[in-house]
Amino acid sequence: MIRLALLFACLFVGETGFLLAVTTSYAGDFSETERSVILSLGPWPPTPIRDSSNQASGNADAIALGEKLFFDRGLSKGNLLSCADCHQPDQNFADTVSLNRGHGKIDRHTPSVFNLRWSNWFGWGGEADSLWAQSIRPVLSATEMAATPAQVKNLLGNTPALACRFQKAFGKNPGDLTTDNVLVLAAKALAAFQETLVTGQTGFDRFRTALEAGDAAGIAKYPTDARRGLKIFAGSGRCTFCHFGPLFSNGEFGNIGVSHFTEDGRVDHGRYGGIRALKRSPWNLLGKYNDDPAKANAVRTRHVRTFQRNWGEFKVPSLRNVADTPPYMHNGSIQTLADVIEFYSSLDEDRLHTDGEQILRPLNLNERGKTDLLAFLQTLSAPVRRDRVPTDKPDRCPGIPAN
Repeated sequence: MIRLALLFACLFVGETGFLLAVTTSYAGDFSETERSVILSLGPWPPTPIRDSSNQASGNADAIALGEKLFFDRGLSKGNLLSCADCHQPDQNFADTVSLNRGHGKIDRHTPSVFNLRWSNWFGWGGEADSLWAQSIRPVLSATEMAATPAQVKNLLGNTPALACRFQKAFGKNPGDLTTDNVLVLAAKALAAFQETLVTGQTGFDRFRTALEAGDAAGIAKYPTDARRGLKIFAGSGRCTFCHFGPLFSNGEFGNIGVSHFTEDGRVDHGRYGGIRALKRSPWNLLGKYNDDPAKANAVRTRHVRTFQRNWGEFKVPSLRNVADTPPYMHNGSIQTLADVIEFYSSLDEDRLHTDGEQILRPLNLNERGKTDLLAFLQTLSAPVRRDRVPTDKPDRCPGIPAN
């Protein structure tokens, strides 16, 4: 009642007084702790940082090569698939099906590839510790693109436009390199391109900036139901225990009770299997293809260990553009964002690990709470944009069309 009385009183003192009342009212919707949490969810985007393990990171010529390769079906067996056939630009670089098919049945849902430059682990189980190593996996996977290293080298060496771009990017002819080196450099170019895929400023980002600045007009533009949902997210819902920071993700792994059995009854080992695959991989940051001679970027890989609790753990996804990337979960088993909220509202705690500290608990939201939380999550969307890298070199290779 006091807040309403203050608001109506200010109607009589002109626009300045009214906006001051709105600022006080909206800021007062959150406790100091909640406000601090909200401010920690930005600003967006973070400062771009080049990947020290990848000589192609930030290299405009390598980015141009990577973009060509991303859409080139020559990277797959039978020239049937490209990266873009599953990571579709018009679908937020994901797809719309629970489980896609490549050259075989795929057991995990296709994640989007935007905002990956700020990740530490890649894949639902963290099978890769760099974006370029992750880019190798689907190319060679028997159920996805099913190519071979020799096929990749042949594509780059015998396609004049790609060979020229490779030369411009790396200063080397693919025909003069070993098959594995060409494979790795192609993957590094693919990673350099994917690093440029960044989502823009969202409605939430603009509200957060306004809240930080005390900008009454900016605060007033944020929908009331989204503000109530944000209060749940940053407060009683404890969602930021896992979905924190500007990426809305801790970048790690968790067990939320989603089945780790595949459709045909096999077990998806999740993070447990991911760590084992990472340690076996010749492409990991401890190996010879890391472009940082000191391997200072390999600390996480060197010290990561498997534990029994890693069974059933899958990567905590970013919530940016979450409303635009259904279906959800590592197996695509939940079709709508409203259903995800229902899942967390009535969470089955008996399906969670009992060892260690249990973070998750049912949200027990009423219908308005569910609607409000959905309204907030819908304000986390923005178009995917390209972070263009300037170059003073001609875009075309001599005598070869840019396409």
